[in-house]
Amino acid sequence: MQAKHATGLLFAVAMSGALAGGHDAHWGYAGHGPDAWGEAPGAEACKLGRTQSPIDIRGAKKAALAPLDLHYRKGAATIVDNGHTVQVDLADGGFLDVGGVPYKLVQFHFHAPSEERIEGKGYPMVVHLVHRADDGKLAVVALLLKEGKADAALAPVFAGMPHGHGAPKALAAPLDVAAFLPADKGYYRYTGSLTTPPCSEGVAWHVLKQPVEVSKAQIESFRKHYRMNARPVQPLNDRTVEQT
Repeated sequence: MQAKHATGLLFAVAMSGALAGGHDAHWGYAGHGPDAWGEAPGAEACKLGRTQSPIDIRGAKKAALAPLDLHYRKGAATIVDNGHTVQVDLADGGFLDVGGVPYKLVQFHFHAPSEERIEGKGYPMVVHLVHRADDGKLAVVALLLKEGKADAALAPVFAGMPHGHGAPKALAAPLDVAAFLPADKGYYRYTGSLTTPPCSEGVAWHVLKQPVEVSKAQIESFRKHYRMNARPVQPLNDRTVEQT
């Protein structure tokens, strides 16, 4: 397992193509797609889990949620096509404070179309910013992308999209993740899972309400690699979704 390229549980599996337990099992979004993920040893949660992600966020309850306490840093980043998405790894990207616990920002990656839906509405893409606490727990901030004008802050990432699989490459300049977040950081919160095998649960999800515009050309720069890498929405079951 190429752990040095998989900065967080979310893509520790994806990078090697192996599921928990050491079984070599390939997965994707067609053929051996999402409906079959739960058949592989170590990925049973994909089929049996009760708090799976993504979801269609409907009827979220207003709650006195604390503002997102982001402490991101501008710094060096590498980009890689890991076989399931394009991922950007961050050596020192700062952290997200959740209830007094720091979750280090370790990587972000893209899905097209968006995995999340808001009252049934999807978007062309979504960015998942993955954070990990010292105890291994994960928190994700989801940033929805809609078609519009080009986004300057994300431009170095779209311009640096790799040509096929290979070793991670350094982006030309330090990356400022905070710069491509919306001004309004209102969000939805719920407890979910990884959206890729092994679909492990207990992930704290924060879905930003305000999407960010990116150009059609920027969207296509990713879709040249992955025209569809989104897991279908999962049942909410007895979970409650809260919103600011």
